[in-house]
Amino acid sequence: MNAHSLGLKRDVKTRETGGEVQQALPLDSLSEEALVSDKERTEDLTPDRALVVTDFDPPAISASERFMRMAYRMGVSGSTLVSPFRKPARPKLLATVESPLRGEPAAGTALRAGHFYIYGVKAPIAQVDFGPTAKITPPFERVLHGFTWLRDLEACAPRHQCTAVAERVLTSWLAANPKPGKGPAWKVEYAALRQLGWLVHAPLILSGKDKALRQKVLSAIESTARWLDRNASRATDGHGEVAAWCATIAAGLLLPEGKPRRLFGEAGLARALGELVGDDGGALSRNPLAQLQTIENLIELSACYRATRRDVPEAVETVLAMLVPPLLAITHGDGGLGSWQGAPAVRADRLAALIEASGVRARPLKEARGWGYQRLSAKPAVLQVDAAPPALARHARNGCASTLAFEFSHGDYRLIVNCGGAAAAGGQVPSRIEQGLRATAAHSTLVLGDANSTAVLLDGKLGNGVSEVEVDLREVQLDNGGARRLEASHDGYASRFGLMHKRILILRDDGSELRGEDVLLPSGRKGKRGKVPYAIRFHLGRHVEATLSDNKRGASLLLPDGALWQFVTGAEELEIEESMWVDGNGRPHPVQQLVIQGLASRGGGNFAWLLKKMG
Repeated sequence: MNAHSLGLKRDVKTRETGGEVQQALPLDSLSEEALVSDKERTEDLTPDRALVVTDFDPPAISASERFMRMAYRMGVSGSTLVSPFRKPARPKLLATVESPLRGEPAAGTALRAGHFYIYGVKAPIAQVDFGPTAKITPPFERVLHGFTWLRDLEACAPRHQCTAVAERVLTSWLAANPKPGKGPAWKVEYAALRQLGWLVHAPLILSGKDKALRQKVLSAIESTARWLDRNASRATDGHGEVAAWCATIAAGLLLPEGKPRRLFGEAGLARALGELVGDDGGALSRNPLAQLQTIENLIELSACYRATRRDVPEAVETVLAMLVPPLLAITHGDGGLGSWQGAPAVRADRLAALIEASGVRARPLKEARGWGYQRLSAKPAVLQVDAAPPALARHARNGCASTLAFEFSHGDYRLIVNCGGAAAAGGQVPSRIEQGLRATAAHSTLVLGDANSTAVLLDGKLGNGVSEVEVDLREVQLDNGGARRLEASHDGYASRFGLMHKRILILRDDGSELRGEDVLLPSGRKGKRGKVPYAIRFHLGRHVEATLSDNKRGASLLLPDGALWQFVTGAEELEIEESMWVDGNGRPHPVQQLVIQGLASRGGGNFAWLLKKMG
């Protein structure tokens, strides 16, 4: 394994203090001097750690196997290469796969009751249109055409009680999609997920008494395998391509005369993984939900290797071990994930089950580079900060303009969150607000001119905006204890408004206080004239009750356990507005948000605030 820097425009520069711990000013001050004074000595960790692509080599093979792989890539059939003087073998499965992944029993029970249950929305099986012209939302497309529901169905009851339902849905799908063609069913990623589902959960769809259906399913598996051979590299992003190569290898392992396909797939997967994963284990999409789904695909591929009594390639095991720590770095005290890059707040039990299934035992990622999410932990408090540029357009999936946004939790409760849930739009979250959930205003950060720090485009992609983020992380000494100080700045508003946004966050070591300041700095030598509207938003957790103080410069935040937090700002007025937060099941919940807003001089300005636990 080796790594090389990918020369991309967007960059994150990280620095950490060297030398002794520094002294900070008193806690009761909210002045610019208290929060911005930073003349301590710093040193670069590395010159460029922005986005790093890791290369993985496929398993070592012999010269004859290299020839076989090359010939298969050029179009020679597997049967010709493996058994040149025999008739091609009839489709059949060579092994039964036991996957350690477990689905959602509630969704499986709903299927047995006659309807799909996707992000809280019920869809009767009898009314679902599986055809290529059906108008369905992306979450439904993924479940219906990716057959991810097979895992849920198998998790809800003994297999013999579920086969009739699986055959019913499969029969309807095959009737609507008799051969490879166009439409959502033949998006590369959905075809790959479907193939993996058919192979891993084969007993659920092949153990019935209908022999004609059995043969039809086996033929569909074989034709899908041939289609993926030609189209795996045409996926819309890296996560989809990795899924496609996983499905190709699985078919090579489990179908007769599949060795050439397996060798071909292993080479493709090694290349795709190298283009997907940075050297810190974070996918270049920076999307936690997509990273979780890629881990699921690799777990199922590993199960296919074990089912055929073959060793799992080192590259697959290495990547699995790399992908888990970044996810752990964005967990809160409740064990669930933060809401980043369109992902809903994935539940703690789902994340724990995934990590157990992966077999990876790791601690949260300590040093974020390409992944970009800084984590400051002061038990029982957790602070997460998006301290990197958004993903480039070709990597983005449900991409969000969230640079310098943060989330903050204390114990089991989330005080400050992002709205999240763009990936769930089309379920209980209306599709029409998907772009709004990806906007800067849907995140706990500063917004200038009611504009996004990075342009939010259609299809989950991003445009121009933040190209560089500078990060400085250090330890400081307060009057009565230590703290961690994170300073980060981005240039997303420089071209439009001539201003840089700097955010300073200081978290006390006992987790009882978070001090912050948002600073606007002229991006050129001379500040521009005039003023621009600004708003600093703090979206509150689901169970937080906010009450404005009499002078409207602060708010009391009451948690369900009776704990009281105080939010104070140096601004003239603080407001409370409505907001929304999407949970891990894709359900939107009404919440509140604290808003500091007004007009900022184009010559710059600073806005200090303090969040402190009382008592």
